[in-house]
Amino acid sequence: MEDSIKIENLTVRYDDRSHKRDMNTILNQFSLTVPKGTVCAIIGPSGCGKSTLLKVVAGLIQSSFGVVRFGDKPINPKNFRIGFMPQNYGLLPWKSVHDNILLGCQIKGIAKSRRADMRSLCERLHIETLLDRYPHELSGGQQQRVSLARVFLLSPDVLLMDEPFSALDAITRDAMQEVFLDLWRGQSITTLLVTHYVEEALYLGDRIVIMPERYTDAITIIDNPLARDKAQRMGQKFFSMSCALRKKIIQMRSRS
Repeated sequence: MEDSIKIENLTVRYDDRSHKRDMNTILNQFSLTVPKGTVCAIIGPSGCGKSTLLKVVAGLIQSSFGVVRFGDKPINPKNFRIGFMPQNYGLLPWKSVHDNILLGCQIKGIAKSRRADMRSLCERLHIETLLDRYPHELSGGQQQRVSLARVFLLSPDVLLMDEPFSALDAITRDAMQEVFLDLWRGQSITTLLVTHYVEEALYLGDRIVIMPERYTDAITIIDNPLARDKAQRMGQKFFSMSCALRKKIIQMRSRS
């Protein structure tokens, strides 16, 4: 599929100084396709390799085997614009909000051409009055908006989000999901979203990938017809699918 993310037989092993067999394997022959313009939500227990997967796609760590492609080309941060939102927002404490937002564009050498877009984006996110502040002067929700501004200003080919809303309280988290969707709908960026929240996966993900606790077990991929349907979020179908997804996660853990 054109411009999809294709992860093929990905294996990641870390150095294991204890020399205990299999202790250093994080992902083993992991394969997944994320169609263009969709959100793929990834859920699973801590330590199953969710964050490692994102870091491989981002080019932050190298895989031992396998390949990650965007379209027909191996994905490479030098050749593609990759937006990455870590769990801690990734804001540099010594830079102002203004400079944090422009950071990704400066790295790619497109900051000057994005300044007009930056003004309108900050207004949409209601952070236009915060540009001279520093991250420690912001609330969690404000820091999240700054992080969103940075990745969407970049207009990335691929967006990677590692539990971006987990540090927020429930009410703020729901509000930030809507802020994210408002921006996402304007660009329809092919997105990998790691989350611990079943309801978040159901609301945001066109596909939901359940990763097992043991790398030797197979992943489960679920197509989600309720993605981004706000009218269904409080309805019976959403509740039933949430229960079914939880049951599936429990079943996978019981086999581990």
